[in-house]
Amino acid sequence: MGTSRFRTALIVGAGEGLSAALARRFVREELKVAISARNVSKLKALVAETGVLAIEGDASRPDEVRRLFAEVEEEYGAPDVVVYNASGRVRGPFVELDPVAVAESLAITAYGGFLVAQEAARAMMPKGAGAILFTGASASVKGYPQSAPFAMGKFALRGLAQSVARELAPKGIHVAHFVIDGGIRSASRIDPADAPDSFLSPDAIADSYWHLLNQDRSAWTWEVELRPWVERF
Repeated sequence: MGTSRFRTALIVGAGEGLSAALARRFVREELKVAISARNVSKLKALVAETGVLAIEGDASRPDEVRRLFAEVEEEYGAPDVVVYNASGRVRGPFVELDPVAVAESLAITAYGGFLVAQEAARAMMPKGAGAILFTGASASVKGYPQSAPFAMGKFALRGLAQSVARELAPKGIHVAHFVIDGGIRSASRIDPADAPDSFLSPDAIADSYWHLLNQDRSAWTWEVELRPWVERF
C-alpha cells in the first residue's frame, strides 16, 4: 500500500454507496481524501470510520466549487485525483416535467461537472499530472422513458468527459468516464436469492477506478463500462 503516484483525492457528490467505497479504497492506498456533498451530515459514519475530510457545498455554484478546492488545498494540498459523482434526477411524463426542476437537475449533473473539472484542471496543469474521473450511468448512452432530464445531464457529462480527455491527455492529465450500467448494491438494494450478483458491488466498482488510475500513460482508457453479468445491453 501507499506506492501510488497519487497523494490527494477529492470526491464530489459523495454519498454512502460508490463514493464511500471509493473513499475507503483511496484511504487504504494511503491517499489523503476529501469528500463533498450538499449535506455532509449523512456522511458522519464514513468520516468517523475513515478520517476523511468532509466539506459541505453545492457543485453547481461556481463560488462554492472554488471554495471547495481552496479548502482541500489548504488542508492537504491540491488534489491530484478528482471524482465527480454528483447527479440530479427528475422523473415523470415528458409533458408534465417542471422546467425549473429540470434546469436544476442539469445544473447538478452536467454544469457542476464542468465547474469541478475546470478547477481540477487548473490545479493539475502546472504539474502536468493528475486524473479527473466522471461517473456516468446507463442514461449516459441510453435515454429511458420518463427520464429525459437524467439522460440529458448524463449525455452532456459524457460529452464533457470526452472533450476534456482529448484536450488534457496531451498535458499529462488522465480524464475518464465510467458508465455504471446497472443498479449498485446497497442496504436497500440486495441481490435476490435466485439472482446472485445482479447488482454491482460498490467495492468492485472502486477496484476498477483504482485500476484505471494506475494505468501506464502509454495505454490510457478514456471510458469504462461496468455492468453485472446478467445486465442486458
